[in-house]
Amino acid sequence: MDSESAELERGRNGSFGRTSSAASSLRRRSINLSGVLPLQTDEDIESEIVSQAGDIGDRALHSNSGSECNSLRRSLDIGPESQVVIPIPEDALNRVHPDSQLPLVKVTPLSVHALVYSSERSPEIRKEMPESLKLFSCLTHLAVLGIIGKFFGPDVIDVTSDKSILYLDLPSNMVGSFLMGWFGIVFKSDISGLSDLLAIGLTTGFLGSLTTFSGWNQKMLDLSVEGQWAFTFLGFFIGLFLAAYSIIFGVQTANGFKWLLQSQRRSSRNVSNSTSDWKGNTCKCQMTVLVILLIILGLLWGVSAALEKSKFDTGSSEAQLWLACIVGPIGVWIRWYLARLNGRGLGRSGLLKWIPFGTLIANVSAACVMAALATLKKAVKSQTCNTVATGIQFGLLGCLSTVSTFMAEFYAMMQSARPWRAYAYATIMILVSFALGTLIYSKH
Repeated sequence: MDSESAELERGRNGSFGRTSSAASSLRRRSINLSGVLPLQTDEDIESEIVSQAGDIGDRALHSNSGSECNSLRRSLDIGPESQVVIPIPEDALNRVHPDSQLPLVKVTPLSVHALVYSSERSPEIRKEMPESLKLFSCLTHLAVLGIIGKFFGPDVIDVTSDKSILYLDLPSNMVGSFLMGWFGIVFKSDISGLSDLLAIGLTTGFLGSLTTFSGWNQKMLDLSVEGQWAFTFLGFFIGLFLAAYSIIFGVQTANGFKWLLQSQRRSSRNVSNSTSDWKGNTCKCQMTVLVILLIILGLLWGVSAALEKSKFDTGSSEAQLWLACIVGPIGVWIRWYLARLNGRGLGRSGLLKWIPFGTLIANVSAACVMAALATLKKAVKSQTCNTVATGIQFGLLGCLSTVSTFMAEFYAMMQSARPWRAYAYATIMILVSFALGTLIYSKH
């Protein structure tokens, strides 16, 4: 039991480990639940785990309810000091075994291999806001943090440019991937313990908007149109290499920092080892945060609209930035909604379940629209068209596409028993986006 607990602890800390062996161990431990949930193969479980590593969209709003966890614990007759780990695939959560009278719970994992139910949940944290209000609050989190992500623009250091394989968005993609290792993998479960909506806002909203796949693809299209095919290939290769190693470095440093925190906690008996003591998922806390975020969102949109009105006629980069801040949240919302397709696969049989189709669709569609707007700017050649098109490219499409989530999924696949899937997924993402973008952009 100690070895299994250690293995699960490493999984929760963000070191995905070998997913196949973990899934096999978890499935064996849940063998007694066969009367409640139909068993899945190791490959099915691994595919769902990997494809949901980055984001699962609005499906996450139906999870982590304290009362639901307590209900499941009672139905399984779990003792007060015990802890059970149950891998529950998304598709199985909507079904009840015909031979069982036990209730099933709608639970969806956010970023870890399995769901951990413990008796540490206190009664006062179980009351949450209604689902409709929680959805509205989640959209507000995504909008505010998405706008903040756009303020950290790509113009960071002088070694990057629009006409180089070190494309302008590379620093933002590297920083976003590094931070995804911290807040989207290692510390995501801890942040979720404080607030599920904050975890979604940080990863999907802030980090997803800080990074951009469509901008990266467009810069490579610009190089290919000029006939610089070698630079185009190197640009994709170096961009993928640096982003992948940024998230690896982020995971490693975050694990080291978390180990120091845990060592300090073990040395002090007065410090609680659980985040449930200060969890902010109560209805009162969520309502307070919602009001504050609505005020911030109103200010951000109001200031952006006022500055856009004053700067629009100049056609400056500032006018493009303020327009991007206005339309950016729309891109975040669309990408978050598409993320519900991750882990579902194709058709009722769930074909190719290991491919995160939500992220794939968001990035490819954003790259295509980005190429179309670039073609429009070259055709019209007016200041107004350039300002509007660039603002939409930087804001809406920059927020619709993401490298940080893409890298979280890539990292999960690399740590699985089938690491070749990471390269296959990256190849599909890049080739499809570049091929469709070339068909659109070459028409000018």
